[in-house]
Amino acid sequence: MTKKSELLEKLTRYHQEHVLEHWESLTESQQRNFAEQINAIDLTQLAGLYRLYRNRDKWSGVVSLIDQAEAPLAFRLHGKNPVVIPRGKKALKSGKVAVLIVAGGQGTRLGFEHPKGMYPIGPVSGATLFQIHIEKIIAKSRQYGKPIPLCIMTGPSTHEETMAFLNANNRFGLAAEDLYLFCQKTMPAVSGDDGKLLLDAPDHLAVSPDGHGGMLRAIDESGTLEKLANRGIEQLFYFQVDNPLVDVGNEEFLGYHLENGSELTSQVVRKQNPKEKVGNVVNIHGKLHVIEYSDLPDEAAERRKPDGSLEIWAGSIAVHVMDLSFLQKQAKKPNSLPFHVAKKKVSFLSSSGTLQPHPNAIKFERFIFDLLPVADNAIVVEVDAESHFAPLKNGTGSETDSPESVKKQCSDFHAGWLKQVGAKVAPNIMVEISPLFANSVEELTTKIKPGTIIDRDQYFHLQE
Repeated sequence: MTKKSELLEKLTRYHQEHVLEHWESLTESQQRNFAEQINAIDLTQLAGLYRLYRNRDKWSGVVSLIDQAEAPLAFRLHGKNPVVIPRGKKALKSGKVAVLIVAGGQGTRLGFEHPKGMYPIGPVSGATLFQIHIEKIIAKSRQYGKPIPLCIMTGPSTHEETMAFLNANNRFGLAAEDLYLFCQKTMPAVSGDDGKLLLDAPDHLAVSPDGHGGMLRAIDESGTLEKLANRGIEQLFYFQVDNPLVDVGNEEFLGYHLENGSELTSQVVRKQNPKEKVGNVVNIHGKLHVIEYSDLPDEAAERRKPDGSLEIWAGSIAVHVMDLSFLQKQAKKPNSLPFHVAKKKVSFLSSSGTLQPHPNAIKFERFIFDLLPVADNAIVVEVDAESHFAPLKNGTGSETDSPESVKKQCSDFHAGWLKQVGAKVAPNIMVEISPLFANSVEELTTKIKPGTIIDRDQYFHLQE
């Protein structure tokens, strides 16, 4: 067990000795666990990040180049490309594709104190986000006769509950050997005033997940990268759990990635207004970058082309295809992903011993999109937001990205499928199609006869 004197010597070098002020009141077990947490922190790195924060002008090199930013050249996903679609199909038939879902967060903004993947969002069935995504994977696996492994990145506060939920539901039909769960790491929160570590209990530092870019470190250190490589996986289809409209394993999207020799390919939607809360994909000196919406000045966001459309139009929806070999290469580099800073309120233990919000706390996060400028032949593919992007972000009653709006968008999407195959869908009803019933319009034509009248809320599933 690490002695207090050893911890004190280490902490004093970085002016962080205050975190031991409650040491004597802790049990031996608490002292042991607290010492492990302190020893796991890279205090040199943390001090350097705080210095960068204080010198904000140097924090983001991308933001300083906004004046040179141009819209990227984008391929268009339309489902009819005769060259790239066969390449995507071949990768799936060869068993070279795995899926990775980033699912570390809780549904706090939804008033749902559980992993967000457990949120019931099926417009008729009440199926959870996890069920919808997993059924898409199973449907695609059956279509191509090869298992598609699923990796799920959880967070420290969601890992155990996610694992228990999936096991209790028999992983919604996914084979146990095809599921890989791994947990992302955390970073300590510090005071923005002086860079001091914050406590959220006498024996615990206030920490937060290290961002979706923490996936790179977590998937490597968990051994999941190696396991996938041993299975012959070459591409990872990556997305965030809160979007039920992701077309998981889309053949055309995979095909564009493979045909262009890309190490990282990203989906974008065309922004409808300058201040949409999506990352902005731009081309700067021949390299793709993402500028966060909060970092994009109004003047740059409002720039227009002669036809009146936005100059910076490509909004990232956090759907990517990545080469496994690229991730293996980047995982060996300690600083392959830079940190970003977020100013947030963080509950901390005050000097009086009470838990209260710190008004000027700093969190440090990594974002996976920062791999774009270092990837060979990185490309973007434009998709329609109506059919590919329905992020569940906000609580009931919110104007956008709410349970109501997401359910309606999913229902409208499936109603469109039904109409394409000749069904007649009554207005103002909700419909939903299980991926196991039909995972495409083409498959739906074999299940629904032209002229079928749908005049009530209906869930199309295997028992239909």
